[in-house]
Amino acid sequence: MKISRSQLWQNLRDEANHFSDKEELLAPYFHEHVLKHSSLEQALAALIADKLVSTNVPRIRLQNEIEKIFESEEIRILIKKDLLAITTRDPASRGIVEPFLYYKGFHALEAYRVSHVLWHKRRFALASYIHGRVTEVFAVDIHPAAKIGGGIFIDHATGVVIGETAHIGDDVSLLHGVTLGGTGKEHGDRHPKVGNGVLIGAGTKILGNVRIGDGSKIGAGSVVLNHVPPHSTVVGVPARVVGHPKTKNPALSMDQSFDSKDQAFLSYTASML
Repeated sequence: MKISRSQLWQNLRDEANHFSDKEELLAPYFHEHVLKHSSLEQALAALIADKLVSTNVPRIRLQNEIEKIFESEEIRILIKKDLLAITTRDPASRGIVEPFLYYKGFHALEAYRVSHVLWHKRRFALASYIHGRVTEVFAVDIHPAAKIGGGIFIDHATGVVIGETAHIGDDVSLLHGVTLGGTGKEHGDRHPKVGNGVLIGAGTKILGNVRIGDGSKIGAGSVVLNHVPPHSTVVGVPARVVGHPKTKNPALSMDQSFDSKDQAFLSYTASML
């Protein structure tokens, strides 16, 4: 979807006004979190600060720190891509204001982006605070040092874990319960590298410094311990290649089904257990 940032913000405001008029009880809520702000980034900074504030951490100072990071053009582009990823891939999403206000996968991801910038500025204490609060509030654990591209959709989000040296490319979709973790107590580069356009099903565990090729699809509940070739469909425990996705970027279509060849392989595998 091609839309300017200013148009995205105007659409968000229009929806907030619509629902504010339609549901009088929520009018102050929409005003506080959308309508009183002057930009998408300012509104998001205030929203994240409200969710992550805790005792002895002043909310307004936390909001100011987040706003400073959101002044970066690079971060602003990522925020826009992430928000649009939800509206174009999630059939349950009704417009923009709903995912903006309520989708914790989006909130956790944008809070991670703040912690990531802080981490690279060597402000480890504040980065770790945000990381810890995201884990507590959203049940999503993304290490500040992980590298994550744009256009990311974390659906449902609960139980997602992304390790310190994990890399995720652009336009990736992953569902709840996904782990990009290590295999033990090894040090150094020890977490998965996920290519562009990859779809990772619910409950999948990808462990170790393995590479998931561009355009791959990982079936729900799989345990991936080896490299996955580009544009492959893998499933199982341990995961094996069972075919190829129907589209170049399965993350965009969110199609988690298997074709007839894949089903035949899965039936054969089940009979051997």
